[in-house]
Amino acid sequence: MILPLLRRMGQTVFVLFGISALVFAVFFATPGADPTARIAGRNAAPQTMEKVRKEYGFDRPLPVQYAIMMKKLFITRDLASYANRGELVVPEIMRAAPVTLSLVTGAAIIWVVLSIGMGVLAAACKGSWIDRLLMMAGLVGISIPVFWLGQVVNLITQNRYHDTWLFSWVPGLGYVPFSQNPLAWFRALVIPWCVLAVMFVGIYSRILRADLVAIMGEDFMRTARAKGLSPSRVLLRHGLRTALITFVSLFGMDFAQLVGGGALLTEVVFGLPGVGRLTYQALNSLDLPLIMATVMYSAVFVVLANAVVDAAYLFLDPRVRDVH
Repeated sequence: MILPLLRRMGQTVFVLFGISALVFAVFFATPGADPTARIAGRNAAPQTMEKVRKEYGFDRPLPVQYAIMMKKLFITRDLASYANRGELVVPEIMRAAPVTLSLVTGAAIIWVVLSIGMGVLAAACKGSWIDRLLMMAGLVGISIPVFWLGQVVNLITQNRYHDTWLFSWVPGLGYVPFSQNPLAWFRALVIPWCVLAVMFVGIYSRILRADLVAIMGEDFMRTARAKGLSPSRVLLRHGLRTALITFVSLFGMDFAQLVGGGALLTEVVFGLPGVGRLTYQALNSLDLPLIMATVMYSAVFVVLANAVVDAAYLFLDPRVRDVH
């Protein structure tokens, strides 16, 4: 068990180095482009250009430039956005990260609970009207764009029916920190949670149902039934654990991608100052240091989450240990 984990950690470090080098090359080592002008921003003064060139070592070899950039991102964390009045980029991302983490964690709890319930129930009632109804509901959830659903929900809860007893509790768009007011934090996020979770409930329930139906015909499932175990126990204790391997893989990657900024549309629609919205604003203003920092933040989180998923495999499926 220990050796596969150590091997996976080594692979993770190597992948992170490769990603950081690739991101640096794309943003700052492109032939024919001056990285100094990109960082200094539009219409920068000559004094600012000279300051940026010396600070980032753009008059030195590429390996030195890479080392300086990674040091500013991960060690000293003093990478500055000249397009945003010299504000430090890493603290700005750290302020936005709890917002995104709160949004994605709440949505993940909703979609995991609902999708497991829907998938197991649909598999247990395979071929019945319950199965068809649940899978149809999942397909509808997959088909609805999150930004459209968010706008419709805002129209109903913030405008047309806000004064009714059903939605009078809904606060205005924005975010309230949990440490400031836990109830206001929950009220501000409960609707974005549901909107973000709708698509994933549809995807995960359909995948889980398909895996459970396929597993029901396996030898170990027939053996469990032959031992006299009840159908529900066979399905939940033996079938669900095996089917969750695919589920965990998808969840780890989707969760990491959303925390890394993939919840951009939901954050923009509901006015949540998270990493996705921060990236959106940086793209609009062509704030290169902020764009690069958010890209690196997203890449690091996805790679680390993938490593955690691989570690979870070792506990869910003993066969993986033999492969490693």
